[in-house]
Amino acid sequence: MLLNELPREIIEEILIHCDPCDVAQVAQTCSGLYSIICCADDSTLWRELYLAQPLDDPRTTVSHQGFPKPRPIDWKMELQRILRAGSVVSSEDSLALLRPGELHVVLDTLLEVVCNSAPRRTEEPFGEVSANLLWVAAMFREGFLDQLEQADGSIVSADERQRIAQLHTYYGITHADARAQSLVQSRAYVYSVRNYGPDTKYGPFTENGDVNWVHVQALHHVMSMHLISLKEDEDFDFVIFPMSLPFTQTVVLDDSNDGKDWAGITGSWVVSFCFCDHRDLMAFNEANMTTIDTSLFEDPEFREAFRSLDASLHVIRTEPDADHPTRPIIHFYGEMQDPSTSTMTGSVKMTADNQIQWHFVSGEVGSTIWSSAGVQVGGLRSSFGVLGAWTTIFHEDDDPIGPFWLCKRASTSTPAES
Repeated sequence: MLLNELPREIIEEILIHCDPCDVAQVAQTCSGLYSIICCADDSTLWRELYLAQPLDDPRTTVSHQGFPKPRPIDWKMELQRILRAGSVVSSEDSLALLRPGELHVVLDTLLEVVCNSAPRRTEEPFGEVSANLLWVAAMFREGFLDQLEQADGSIVSADERQRIAQLHTYYGITHADARAQSLVQSRAYVYSVRNYGPDTKYGPFTENGDVNWVHVQALHHVMSMHLISLKEDEDFDFVIFPMSLPFTQTVVLDDSNDGKDWAGITGSWVVSFCFCDHRDLMAFNEANMTTIDTSLFEDPEFREAFRSLDASLHVIRTEPDADHPTRPIIHFYGEMQDPSTSTMTGSVKMTADNQIQWHFVSGEVGSTIWSSAGVQVGGLRSSFGVLGAWTTIFHEDDDPIGPFWLCKRASTSTPAES
C-alpha cells in the first residue's frame, strides 16, 4: 500500500514523527499528500512538528514588553521561517546560503525568536532558561554574527546593520570581540563626542528616538571586557556572563502595585561605569575632527578605569504615556553608596520603537552634575540590565563621556565565563 492510500489520520501520525524538511519534500510528491500537508483545515500536523523542535511553545511565550503572542498562530509559516533561518545561521558560510534580499527576513526571524520567549517568574537570574534563547545561542556558534559584521555595505544595509548589532548585543561576546583591534574600534566609537548630542539625548539613540543598536553594541563590548578575561586566540563556544543571551529573558511577576512599577525599578542595583583620562579623551577627539585616528586605544599604555557603586531605587510617581497606555512613564529616586552618599533621579519610558529607555541624573546631595541615558537590554525586567552612556548635565564640548551598565542585584552570584 502506498503512503497516500492510507487513511488521513494515519498519514498525519506518520508525518508528525518526521523532520519538517522531509515533510515539505513529501508534499511535493503528489497532489493528495500536498493537500494533507499544506491545505488542511486544521493546524494539527504543523503544530505538532513545531512543538517537536527544541523551541518554546509559542502559546506560553511573551514579548519583550511582557505581552503574550497574538492568536491565531500560523504554525506552518513560523516553523518554516525559523528552520530556514537556522539553516543559514548555522552554516560555516552563511552569506553564500542567503538568497537575494533574504537577509532582512532571516534577521527579523531571529529577533522574533529571541524577543518572544518563555518568561521567567522570578527576578533571580538562574531560573529556567528559555528554549528559544538556547536554540539561538547554539545556532550562532558557527560565527554568523562575525561573518555579517565583516561584510561590506553592498551586502548589508544600514537597517540590517542595526538588527545585527541588536542580536550581537543580546548574544554577548563573539570570537571577533576577543581580538584587540575589535575592542579598539568599540572604544573609538564609545569615546567619540561626535556620537553624542541633543538629537540623540546624549545616549545610544537615533534622531527619531529609536535605539541605535550599533552604539549599544559598542557600549556592551567595552563594558564586557572588564567582566570577562579572554585571550585573542582562545577557543570557546559561548561565554555565559550577566550581559549575554540567557540574561535577556523577560521576567513576568504578579504585580501588586497596579503596574506602576512595570519596569521593576524598586530594589537594589549596581551601577558600573568606565572612563579614560580626560586629557586622553580630549586629545583623541581633537585629533579626530576630520579623520579617525585610533592610535590612542592601540597604545599598550592606554588605561581605562572601571568602577561600580551600589544603588537603592524606588518609584516616586508615574504619569500617563498616550503612546503606551499600559506602560506609564515612571519617575524614580535613588541613593548610591560611595565615600559620600550620592543621589540618582530619573525616569523610565517606552521609546517609539517599543524599547525601554532610562534617563537619570546623579551626583552628591545638592550637587547633581552627571547625566546618563540608556536602554534596557532584553525583555521587561531582564537581569541583563541597562546599557548606556554618561556625561555631565552641562553637555559642553569638552565634557567627559563614557559607558555605564546598571544591573539589578541578585541574591546569588553569577558565573564569569564558561
